[in-house]
Amino acid sequence: MQRLLVRVFILALALAACASGNTAPQAIEAYLTAIVAKDSNAVINASCSTWEESAKLELDSFAAVTPTLEGLACEAAGTDGDFTLVTCKGKIKVTYNNELQELPLEGRTYLAAQDGGEWRMCGYK
Repeated sequence: MQRLLVRVFILALALAACASGNTAPQAIEAYLTAIVAKDSNAVINASCSTWEESAKLELDSFAAVTPTLEGLACEAAGTDGDFTLVTCKGKIKVTYNNELQELPLEGRTYLAAQDGGEWRMCGYK
């Protein structure tokens, strides 16, 4: 009986996590996708309120280039205080004056946190 109760409790927790909407890695993926799409509303919606100004600056840095996202895959990599650490694979390709450059997503740790009941991008570590 006790094992059954433990299983029901674990199932309830899993269902609650699914019902809460996005995950920390999905929030970072949404942010990066919005940056590449140059969608300022989506960038702000994917950002923590404390990151919004930085998000606007980051979005502005892509104004003169044509970006594309390739091989994006993010995963949780631990915690740091209230933040979930997220690492990503893939790259942003940018074309400027017919010159292609690749910006790898590896090597940067993203900070995600719950803000307004949703996971959002809150910066880098």
